[in-house]
Amino acid sequence: MTDKQNTTRTDTLAWVAGSDAPEKCMLNLGFMPLTDSASLIVAATQGFAQPYGLTLNLQRQSSWATLRDKLLSGELDAAQALYGQVYGIELGIAGPQAGMAILMGLCQNGQAINLSEPLKRIGVTRSEALSHHVRHNGARLTFAQTFPTGTHAMWLYYWLAAQGIHPLRDVDTVVVPPSQMVAHLKAARIDGFCAGGPWGALAVEQGQGFTLATSQMIWPDHPEKVLGVTREFVEQYPNTARALTMAVLEASRFIDASLENRRSTAQLISGSDYVDVPLSAIEPRFLGHYEDGLGNAWQDDHPLRFFDEGRATLPYLSDGVWFMTQFRRWGLLRDDPDYLAVAQRVQRLDLYREAAEALGIPVPEPTRSATLIDGRIWDGSDPAGYARSFPIHALAGDVRAMAL
Repeated sequence: MTDKQNTTRTDTLAWVAGSDAPEKCMLNLGFMPLTDSASLIVAATQGFAQPYGLTLNLQRQSSWATLRDKLLSGELDAAQALYGQVYGIELGIAGPQAGMAILMGLCQNGQAINLSEPLKRIGVTRSEALSHHVRHNGARLTFAQTFPTGTHAMWLYYWLAAQGIHPLRDVDTVVVPPSQMVAHLKAARIDGFCAGGPWGALAVEQGQGFTLATSQMIWPDHPEKVLGVTREFVEQYPNTARALTMAVLEASRFIDASLENRRSTAQLISGSDYVDVPLSAIEPRFLGHYEDGLGNAWQDDHPLRFFDEGRATLPYLSDGVWFMTQFRRWGLLRDDPDYLAVAQRVQRLDLYREAAEALGIPVPEPTRSATLIDGRIWDGSDPAGYARSFPIHALAGDVRAMAL
């Protein structure tokens, strides 16, 4: 890695002493072998944590379920987490319930939906062909995602529904850890998957499939991984939580600061202690260069981002609310929660604002709008109505759902 180019402010040492000193200085930090764990790896290994009085012990995890269990047991103090995973735990969906907190966003964009080589051989290489294969040919395909309430499940479901395919009725879905996706594809246990990098690119590189869609095609600059902790951790160690946020913010800003920094980060995370795949499977998409395995190549307008002048790191209230609308859409929630109240409880905007302002990082408004792949506009204003607005859904108790 190159020097930090003086990104660390000279006044950060003030956070190490006095009333702002971290209550807990040595933290176990969980991460998954994924490209978008980069900011945590950089923060822990490149000197961004020490100015805040922290030592970060990175601990690679084998699955999102294992990471969740260790976070809830206290074996991990903080972790890279799926946005929807945090809200699923908060709401007690698909596992134990516990109070949770999101300190910051870790990235936007960068996930992929890949299909298998056998589908490619029979010409199922476009979304229209996939829809025809499933809905008219009666093919029963199996798709993998990484966690029941996670981002990849929600991107996969949203994308399939946008193609007229009901994700809970027209296809089968299974949970597979991201690092096992390519092996499952190769063994013909699955016909496609949605996961983060580098696994989509590795499938292409190994000739095991092709990328039919990226997550940024579904929602440009969508929320993805977050820095998650339990609410108990924040309440017990508020200074530590703020110091950790500052360290990771600095690392995120460093990665996005230059092409050189991105290249050196890709080299770092490809190592055996972290993602443990060839650099060729990480660096191109890390730099926004895509090849889909169908002969198409492009420079993506919405590449994986870690900072983007603070736009990628703010824990927007509307982002958290969106995941809950999808839980409601797919019947994971049988009733509408108090969407805004839950988001205000989980998104620790107070700590994020303190950390960002101390580092001179702009703090945008906590709501934002976007147009998704199906043309629907999400602005956070009417979550209950939004959840009910989709023609394909599985809303519990809705007669229309039985007819789909």
